Amino acid sequence: MREIVLINITGSDRPGLTAAITGVLAQGGVNILDIGQAVIHDTLSFGILVEIPDAEQSKSVLKDILFTAYKLDQQVRFTPVSEADYQHWVAGQGKKRHIVTLLTRKVSAEQLQRVSSITAQYGLNIDHIDRLSGRMPLDTPADKGKGCIEFSVRGEPADPQALRAEFLSVAQELNVDIAFQEDSLFRRNRRLAVFDMDSTLIEAEVIDELAKAAGVGDKVSAITERAMAGELDFRASFKERLALLKGLDVGVLDSIGASLRLTEGAETLFAELKRLGYKTAILSGGFTYFAKQLQTRLGIDYVFANELEVVDGKVTGVAVEPIVDAQRKADLLRELAEKEGLRLEQTIAVGDGANDLPMLAIAGLGVAFRAKPLVKQSARQAISTLGLDGVLYLLGFRDRDGQL
Repeated sequence: MREIVLINITGSDRPGLTAAITGVLAQGGVNILDIGQAVIHDTLSFGILVEIPDAEQSKSVLKDILFTAYKLDQQVRFTPVSEADYQHWVAGQGKKRHIVTLLTRKVSAEQLQRVSSITAQYGLNIDHIDRLSGRMPLDTPADKGKGCIEFSVRGEPADPQALRAEFLSVAQELNVDIAFQEDSLFRRNRRLAVFDMDSTLIEAEVIDELAKAAGVGDKVSAITERAMAGELDFRASFKERLALLKGLDVGVLDSIGASLRLTEGAETLFAELKRLGYKTAILSGGFTYFAKQLQTRLGIDYVFANELEVVDGKVTGVAVEPIVDAQRKADLLRELAEKEGLRLEQTIAVGDGANDLPMLAIAGLGVAFRAKPLVKQSARQAISTLGLDGVLYLLGFRDRDGQL
């Protein structure tokens, strides 16, 4: 009669160990039902679930495994598995799978405990835990660290909205980011990424910088703040702010453009997206003049932004239609996806303001980046702790995969 046995092997990692163990199993004509291996700080944890054709043969095979493990200075444990338990385990493979991603400057035990407790509370079983971030020196400055832990979980939460709300609450409390997304084929097959510009790709709102040069900085920045928070209609507020810039000398544009700083992680993110074959775009309520500069700097494929009308070297303060507002951004995302022959599930959208929410909602992966509270609560995913390259972690990208 056949036997099903779980073999667990632990000890110092060494070359040839897996080959030695599976070699013993091969001689016994054993079938492999499941296998997994991980190495943490040169310590191996190796599990293999096997089907041994008959009980008599089982004794010989397990004895040889025990002897081989001893020679390799490994500890081994055998756990019999009943056929009923095995069939129950097989039946569970049809359950939905999700990915929970923890992003932080430095991973702590409390963060992992809170995340794992919430997943258990909502009936999700953790199958795998992986570290996506690279190894960090102990003396890394607090604001320079990058930590990412990915949990692969099985099951479907009874109340996904409540789960997300609890993750958001813990994220705010512990100053981390927690993403929850379905583990689907599309997650690993996205090919178009679109971005807001101001306060997303760059660390400024360009219209506020123009307003400072025009001497109306306080008035414009107050309107901008309310518009980004969703308190004002973007189209109306844009026209109001632009009107205040009437008469601004066009000569200031170059100096403002030269002073704009890229957001942390922007160059890494675009370099990797390009290497992975993504098409990229700026969909911005800002101005084309500055978006084109970023296009050249980051190698972006498409730019859609607002035209800054200039007559006789002066800004007219008149908005040029069509204005790239919230609805226009969502429409452009659809058009670009169709042009590239992609489904919306294969797209990524990143932005910080209320006018980004429609495009974040329809993208396969919508990320509120360093966003206002209303936007963070409304978006499915949010990153506030790390830089823009944190988006790569949500795709399952590991630091060791990078070329930079």
